[in-house]
Amino acid sequence: MNNAINGIVKAIHSIFNGLKNGMNGLNNGINGLKNAIHVIVNVNYSLNNSTNGIYNFICGFNKAINGMIGLNNTINGLKNGMNGLKNTINGINNAINGLKNA
Repeated sequence: MNNAINGIVKAIHSIFNGLKNGMNGLNNGINGLKNAIHVIVNVNYSLNNSTNGIYNFICGFNKAINGMIGLNNTINGLKNGMNGLKNTINGINNAINGLKNA
């Protein structure tokens, strides 16, 4: 009789230990899921930052190209100014020669 009672008590303890272990396993699973969600959120932030970085690089590159176009336009403007100055000098020389010949 005593052995039967001890066996029943041990069985009950075993059931509760199994239940406790099951609850701990469930808790660990929930914590793992939380950690996985945090990782996904962090990856999402990283991807977002990468996308913003790529966008900023493209915008910067575009501005650099626009700057080069502006520089090219400035150089062309300077060339045109030099040609105008050359034409002015030629006009003055022609006027001087015209006066000499007059």
